[in-house]
Amino acid sequence: MIMEYKVAEVLIPENEIAKRVREIGEKIGKDYAGKDLVVVGILKGAVVFMSDLVRAIPETVNVSLDFMAVSSYGDSTKTSGIVRIVKDLDSSVKDKNVLIVEDIVDTGLTLSYLVKLMHERQPGTIRVCALLDKEERRKVSVHVEYKGFSIPDKFVVGYGLDYAGRWRNLPSVHIVEVLEQ
Repeated sequence: MIMEYKVAEVLIPENEIAKRVREIGEKIGKDYAGKDLVVVGILKGAVVFMSDLVRAIPETVNVSLDFMAVSSYGDSTKTSGIVRIVKDLDSSVKDKNVLIVEDIVDTGLTLSYLVKLMHERQPGTIRVCALLDKEERRKVSVHVEYKGFSIPDKFVVGYGLDYAGRWRNLPSVHIVEVLEQ
């Protein structure tokens, strides 16, 4: 059986995303006012969210950016549970305030691995920000300090999220529908 996928209904429209990102940026601004903050974007999915988020953080926070790329999905719609670092940080986070920015938290396996890895690097603080959270799929407990939206157990694309490299450019978050042939 060949499976094909298509973009279906809008789950979270562009205007709701923009509003929530501004709210999260303001909260981060209050929490880190007068401090330095290293915002670590998890590539590639978080790049759109992170770009909007850092612009929503007030200038009272001294923001620097870094990136990591990990792989646990490949071209699948389900995580393999095996996390592989594809690109590591460019700078040390020792004694720094670190904010990991993720597009989506699903099973929690990838995020749990990243938080553990980051703790080994001895940051001053570490917090997590995620646009989307599928809490009902959680296999390991992870704490998301700044959360955009809780969503149902549906495969989604748009606003940086993709399926096999497609649909990252959609301005809203959409549910993906499976078409069986």
